[in-house]
Amino acid sequence: MIAFPEAAAGAAAAAAPAAAALVTIDQATRTFNARDSGKPFHALGPVSFDLREGEFFSVVGPSGCGKSTLLDLIAGLCAPTSGSVTFEGKTVNGQVPDGVAVVFQEDASFPWLSVYDNAAFGVRRAGLPENEIRERVEHALAFMGLANFAKSYPSQLSGGMRQRVCIARAMVLRPRLMLLDEPFGALDQQTRLLMGEEMLKLWRDTGSTVMLITHSIDEAVLLSDRIGVMSSRPGTFIDIVDTGWSRERDAQTAMDPRYGALQAQIWGMLRGESIKALGARP
Repeated sequence: MIAFPEAAAGAAAAAAPAAAALVTIDQATRTFNARDSGKPFHALGPVSFDLREGEFFSVVGPSGCGKSTLLDLIAGLCAPTSGSVTFEGKTVNGQVPDGVAVVFQEDASFPWLSVYDNAAFGVRRAGLPENEIRERVEHALAFMGLANFAKSYPSQLSGGMRQRVCIARAMVLRPRLMLLDEPFGALDQQTRLLMGEEMLKLWRDTGSTVMLITHSIDEAVLLSDRIGVMSSRPGTFIDIVDTGWSRERDAQTAMDPRYGALQAQIWGMLRGESIKALGARP
């Protein structure tokens, strides 16, 4: 078992009946100025919820409802227009907090770097000793099934393997919170299932908290402890659904009758919102 010291508290909290809040969002909103008219564009909120230590939390909602904007607020990639976001009790306001790693949908591997050097990029910038970098990178590549491709370059890998490189790069940072923005969106269904199982194993073995943004209801139901269901723009939470799955779940969970019932429950909430979102498009 991999045990990140920084995430040990999260693993212990996840086993408790009521886990502590790692992230607290209180009445957060995000408004942009539209490029064409310059008028305010209300993208998100108000949103309030707690992200618990050690949980796997997914967010689903119609296209354009503000899911990625919510992730950006938590990651410190943008600041809320109103309200607040805290991580480990400290305000997040437009700067990525220590202990947070983000994996995006787009292939973010560096084509000029080998798999090893891609995975080592973040920790080298952090100034860690080379022997510790080597230990962390070798560990992450072995965990992600990439040890035999350490000297390869992204152009020599499949899409799924390149995403594993990006996840390994985040893993090497030993985050207490991992934010995933549609990381498997461009992959075929079979590869998505396998990548989902790998993410569950990583989540269990590290004790990190994971928040996943996804358009896929079945992916959210399979992977999550809780699922936040968002309305059409400006996105707010319609409900937060507790799946009740065991921590030891895997793709076989899809055979449980509750899996289909949860899918139907969430689609029942999303269908009308998705129709609204389509009608709001120019």
